[in-house]
Amino acid sequence: MIAFLNGILHSKSEEECIVDVQGVGYRVEISNQTLQTLPETGKEIRIMIYHHITDNDQRLFGFATSKEKNLFERLITVKGIGPKLGLTILSGMPAANLMEAIVTQNTVALSKISGIGKKTAERMCLELKDKLFDETQPSVATGSTEQRSKHEEAVSALEALGFKKRDAEQSVQKIAATNPKFSVSDIVKSALSSMNR
Repeated sequence: MIAFLNGILHSKSEEECIVDVQGVGYRVEISNQTLQTLPETGKEIRIMIYHHITDNDQRLFGFATSKEKNLFERLITVKGIGPKLGLTILSGMPAANLMEAIVTQNTVALSKISGIGKKTAERMCLELKDKLFDETQPSVATGSTEQRSKHEEAVSALEALGFKKRDAEQSVQKIAATNPKFSVSDIVKSALSSMNR
């Protein structure tokens, strides 16, 4: 399994790039978000890889950041979303906006993405709203309570969506205190509403 590639950017287009790794050209399918971060051809590049293997084919999907790759891997766990559609979804909306749309269950915004109908948008919200943020909070210190864990994860999620840590902490603290049974996604959704997003 290929986890990442280090090499020279040989060429790039809207759907793919070719990375020259010591004379071997790897064709890597990319999102529009990743395309915008690529350097000029001939420059060095490091790109995260999702190596998709089937009985009949092998394909490489590339991402500028681990965060985008992690989001892609979550998207393709949803029924009806394969790697190609997952890449199309990432091209249709910046990662932070996509995460926010899923958490707030904004199926209208999700349905505007090419290839995503109302039912698929609803499945995305249902299956992913509680699973998006573990890459922002990979581990919780031993001895932390469940409530503390939710608090920290919600703050990290809001930071990933572009909010300042201090503002996120204040909002999460208020919401968690009055709604102790809220899940992480419930806290984030309420925080987004209170912070005028």
